[in-house]
Amino acid sequence: MASEEELFANIDALLEEEPQLPPPAERARLREAAGITQARLATALKTTTQTVKNWENGRSEPKSPRLEAYQRLLKGWAAKYPAHGTPAAPVAPVAPAAAPQLVTPETFTGPAAPEATAPAPVEAPAAQAAPERPARPATRPASSRCPARKAAKPAVDPRFPHGPLAVLDGDGSAYGVDGIVLDCPATTIPELVEWTLRESGLGAPKLNRYGKDSDPLIVLTAAAAVKLGLPERLEGHEQRRSLRLPEDHPVVKQVAKAKWQLTQRGFGPWARIYRKAQGRDRQCVQLAILSWDALDERSWPGVSEMEPADIARVLGVYAQRVITPRGSTAVSGLELMTALRPPTKPERDPETGNWVSGHNPGSLGTEPMDPAPPEATPEHPVVVQSGWTGGFLNEEAYQWVRPVNSLSDEECLLPFAVGLDLNTAFLAAAARLVVGLSAPDHFHAPKFNPKIPGSWLVDLSHIELDPRLPSPFTPDGSRPTGPAWYQTHTVAYAQELGYDVHPIDAYLRRETGAYLDPWHDRLKNAYVDTLADLGVTKYLDDRQFLAAMEQHKQVDPALAAVLAAIKATVKGGVGKLRERPQGKHYKEGERWPALQRPTWRPDIRAAVISKARVNMHRKLNNMAKMTGLYPLAVLSDCVVYPSPGASPLDFLPYAASGKPQPGGFRLGPTPGLAKLEGVQEMLWAIDLMEKGLNPARHIKGGDAVQDEGE
Repeated sequence: MASEEELFANIDALLEEEPQLPPPAERARLREAAGITQARLATALKTTTQTVKNWENGRSEPKSPRLEAYQRLLKGWAAKYPAHGTPAAPVAPVAPAAAPQLVTPETFTGPAAPEATAPAPVEAPAAQAAPERPARPATRPASSRCPARKAAKPAVDPRFPHGPLAVLDGDGSAYGVDGIVLDCPATTIPELVEWTLRESGLGAPKLNRYGKDSDPLIVLTAAAAVKLGLPERLEGHEQRRSLRLPEDHPVVKQVAKAKWQLTQRGFGPWARIYRKAQGRDRQCVQLAILSWDALDERSWPGVSEMEPADIARVLGVYAQRVITPRGSTAVSGLELMTALRPPTKPERDPETGNWVSGHNPGSLGTEPMDPAPPEATPEHPVVVQSGWTGGFLNEEAYQWVRPVNSLSDEECLLPFAVGLDLNTAFLAAAARLVVGLSAPDHFHAPKFNPKIPGSWLVDLSHIELDPRLPSPFTPDGSRPTGPAWYQTHTVAYAQELGYDVHPIDAYLRRETGAYLDPWHDRLKNAYVDTLADLGVTKYLDDRQFLAAMEQHKQVDPALAAVLAAIKATVKGGVGKLRERPQGKHYKEGERWPALQRPTWRPDIRAAVISKARVNMHRKLNNMAKMTGLYPLAVLSDCVVYPSPGASPLDFLPYAASGKPQPGGFRLGPTPGLAKLEGVQEMLWAIDLMEKGLNPARHIKGGDAVQDEGE
């Protein structure tokens, strides 16, 4: 006979087992008796309609916390709608659970909560539902470190009810935007791709009527990567250098065996897996592997160490305001240009009457375009094959230190050095920037026209400016010594300063347009909106602005990471317009992969940087006229001034009314306006420049626009 201890042990074991659900057929009967569709139930439980179908036909079972919520719902329905027509017993109020639950019974008997994603097409009229009662939010509680946004959310595309992306953890939970959690049963990469395209409901609509929908993004935690057969880290010199799995790796073989393909970049931190599109439906999934450094610390500070739900929130906000990440922030910046200015649009063939793909005016088209020789890099085939020796454009950001012998005694006695950093200066330069859209044409001794984008060979060495300011014509601020190639904005600024310019040679473009305008507008709105969420708005006065900027990173680390990613998207996107060759086996004169892109446009990069540098000099010059102050150094978009106090309020020019004087530096959150910046990094940069090193390549998170691949 069993002892009392043995019996109690057996009972405890039963109590500790997972909650038992009724048979699949009974689950379906109870739902139908309640008049609830599978789509509505899926929306309330934050899962997919297909997943609910799987539960009701016995193909899969829910996991915690959905398991407890689903069981609680079924128990409530069973009391109301018992089998064989027996009368329903009155349902007593259910006490709230101690742990946070995914849903409550009220969720299924009232209207959908405002935060819930849009359901798939319903299977029964809404009038058949149970009586309406106020609903509670059907989202999973967000992490305490990243409180949920309260701002109104855009309408959800019914094709992508669960947002643009999900972060998959090792237990099969896929964390999406707005607290949604999906069950992912995949145990291999091909199964994950199939689930993402067939069941997940992930993706994002196109940003332009002629563009393409964004492919769904699945971010893998280290645990998820290992579960799917991937190494937690890429080990070995060759793999770390190339950042991809070898061709004979089992996962790569699995992908090929399942008739999926990888892009030329292979299976790396940002792997794209695809099949040929079927009609209008793309078959492509983007993967990002956290433990392989997919989210670079400089562009996404602290994000890779966050919890999966918080990572989903950060990437979700970025996807909503910028674009679903397709790779590094530099890659995403370039992809955003194309997404907003698609190269083609449908047009009717006058001969056949059929719709065909035609050129989209204002875009860069579908074919790559070789630059003019002075716009290219020394290793470019245009230069090597032609034997070009006529020099190159050198439109780069400032790296200038004022000569010590130009400092006055009064300046040397000032106790502070204050740094002003322009908010996204290169983004501000892209506004209303006219660039070339056609191939360059060569002109000898043309008359200068500031409205024509291109490259001009001009002698500006005769122009003499105040030595206490950097020259606006060179990145190091030194005076030109003879003829050199300049972008249109640089030459136009010489004219603005009152000097005659007589070009010797030029490569100009006949077709022009403001190609970057939609790119600028979207990124500007993303930057300003994110700063506003962090408490930095355009309605603050200068003192309030400085106080808010000092604390904004502590307000919400997740949104602070989004802000850093937006800034990196600007700089990286501009830099990628002149991506350099990579790999030790490259030989000069060979074409490298980036040259096959229509967006390999060093002339557009030069135009952005030229305008940004000219804008900086214009402010420096106006500041000198208004205040008599001259900078100590300029690095990219940061300038350091001597100051009697520790705040820029101690030296910035203000009118008698208290308003900032126009023309000089002004504080504010808008791109092109200034914010207070520490000078420690600037002093380090000065030290590097004195040693002949490029600060932009040594300072973590430096603001200079560097070519990708350097």
